[in-house]
Amino acid sequence: MGVFLSNVNSDSKHLTYSSDLTEVLRLYYNLLMAKVRSKWICTECGYETAGYLGKCPECGSWGSFQEEFQYAQKPAINNSPVNEFVNTEKPALLKDIHIGDEVRVSTNISEFDRILGGGLVQGSLVLIAGDPGIGKSTILLQTSGELCKSNKKVLYVSAEESASQLKLRAQRLKINSDNLYVYPQTSMENIKTEIEDILPDVVVIDSIQAIYSQGVASSAGSVTQIRECCNLLMHIAKTKNITIVVIGHVTKDGNIAGPKVLEHMVDTVIYFEGDKYKSYRMLRAMKNRFGNTSEVGIFEMHSDGLREVKNPNELFLNERSQVAVPGSAIIVTNEGTRPLLVEVQALVGTTPYPTPRRVTNGVDTSRLLQILAVLEKRVGLNLSKQDVYVNVMGGIEVDEPSADLGIALAVATCARDVVVDSQTVIIGEIGLSGEIHPVSNIEKRLNEAAASGFKKAIIPYANTTDFDKIEIVRVKRLIDAITACVTPV
Repeated sequence: MGVFLSNVNSDSKHLTYSSDLTEVLRLYYNLLMAKVRSKWICTECGYETAGYLGKCPECGSWGSFQEEFQYAQKPAINNSPVNEFVNTEKPALLKDIHIGDEVRVSTNISEFDRILGGGLVQGSLVLIAGDPGIGKSTILLQTSGELCKSNKKVLYVSAEESASQLKLRAQRLKINSDNLYVYPQTSMENIKTEIEDILPDVVVIDSIQAIYSQGVASSAGSVTQIRECCNLLMHIAKTKNITIVVIGHVTKDGNIAGPKVLEHMVDTVIYFEGDKYKSYRMLRAMKNRFGNTSEVGIFEMHSDGLREVKNPNELFLNERSQVAVPGSAIIVTNEGTRPLLVEVQALVGTTPYPTPRRVTNGVDTSRLLQILAVLEKRVGLNLSKQDVYVNVMGGIEVDEPSADLGIALAVATCARDVVVDSQTVIIGEIGLSGEIHPVSNIEKRLNEAAASGFKKAIIPYANTTDFDKIEIVRVKRLIDAITACVTPV
């Protein structure tokens, strides 16, 4: 049996009829493989290598390398999809640059605007990431509906849901607008064409891991695909002055899936946090070129979508018992410009294990270990043979040093079976020698505590303030704070 291959050119050698099928298949295989090259890319940081590595030398991740194929023959520069977006502007003096009247566009959702710094900036690229089922698509579909009420044209690109499925979600959220376009599509080239035809004010991509470009020889969600698609979206946003909001998936460790360069390319990175088994959600900005990165927006999930929480302290304290119990303390943490009152609970008990357990929820474990060491050395509590559990109610993550004193008092009161007055708030940072360091924004914290009905506040001695709405007790050392606020059960 013979095979005839015509019009095939490989290294100026013309293949003709051959009766040796094995030799022809071998040459044909070499011809095809000569056009394709493979490389291994770390899915965590984007590090590239020619062969597989067990551990990434850049970020130290294990088993994160994935093989990707690319064509050795690259398309001509004139056919490159990014070539048409090459910036041809000339340098200009800063004083001569004109800023339009509508630099920011309000989403009509105050908690979302708080995170963005006042609204969506025209021509910006925003990335929203979060766990599955946390509500990323819901908040952006609600935002799209609110933008349409302001006569803004929105294109919602759904790469994971069909148009009918998105319609069902919109009906549940009571969204029905003439300016909202729904486009179920995964091809980046088709998406670019529709953006140029419709010219919307805002584009939502749900999600970047499901989008692929035909010019990249790898599957959707790969490091190369995410990088190239995000690069193309960035050029569209900057050249067309269109705001683009992208949804991103996260890994099991909580990091955004894909290359780290994705977070560098976008203008704003927002994390959607919260326990999916509870009703509240929190938006937190990790990067924002146009606003503050320490702000947090709080929402509550209902059957008809996410609702803003105007007074988050009611949400975090509504389940608090009005009767003081050992191991409970109220702290005032600062999230951006907003003080939050949350309850810290501690449980101390004799361990049945050779090594006592230290379990935290909402508090950094290393910070707890430091506080426990200070309690043992400076106060005299023997915790070396006892399990210690610390939990922040409401599921909020507290990483501010001003929570140190509240955590220490919660542990100390549980260990000694005494209580902190339920109408007292605790504010202060603990040093290694047991001293209480001052904290920032003390007046805002005290105002929030007084507005929530608290009668007394334990604050650092160095925070001098004339505040008459609440009783102030200023302490220098940890032992002074324990003496000032605890009472027997």
